[in-house]
Amino acid sequence: MHIEPGLVAEGKIWLSYVTAAGAGAYTLKLAADAVRERGAVSLVARSIFTTALVFCFFELLPHHPVGVSEVHLILGSTLFLIFGVAPAAIGLAAGLAIQGLFFAPFDLPQYGMNVTTLLVPLFALTALAGRIIAPATPYVELKYRQALALSTTYQAGIVVWVAFWAFYGHDFTVENASSIVSFGAAYMLVIIVEPLVDLAVLAAAKALDGLRGTPLFERRLYDAA
Repeated sequence: MHIEPGLVAEGKIWLSYVTAAGAGAYTLKLAADAVRERGAVSLVARSIFTTALVFCFFELLPHHPVGVSEVHLILGSTLFLIFGVAPAAIGLAAGLAIQGLFFAPFDLPQYGMNVTTLLVPLFALTALAGRIIAPATPYVELKYRQALALSTTYQAGIVVWVAFWAFYGHDFTVENASSIVSFGAAYMLVIIVEPLVDLAVLAAAKALDGLRGTPLFERRLYDAA
């Protein structure tokens, strides 16, 4: 989870329901597109994989409280490149829900804020990918600078949303701003790690060329659009 309990007062938390509803509606649109493109079985299979991975990211990978929130290694760009945007979005939302329901029920009131914080940067990352990756380039051929741009977009988006919720909840005070800066500085260290993870995973996928065409992975991973 990202947003700590009490960061946004109960009387203000309604905004998170609005933003989460918008992110959820767009996710449903992406899911419908994925079903038309690859079929429901492929979408469900990829979403199960991403949900399991996201749950592991939250529960098994190191995470530390810093400032207004916690620093997690959430490999959003990796999920996007390997499984596609719709399964990545579904996995982030579902993995977050499973963690809240079974392991951190005290975080459930913050679910709308947390899911918005995770999904909207993913959508921004997807838009950027369409601009910086040539249509003839499969994802296994990405360069470091492209992986870095995708990771930076995702992680910076998370920081921006956490900062928004913190200022929305506690206004523009020096103490609040200091906590946000501490969180942002710590979180951006993830950018050092995530592009390397992306490239390592893509290199492994490239070596396993026999996976080409499997419904368990994003088609663009091997075949250019």
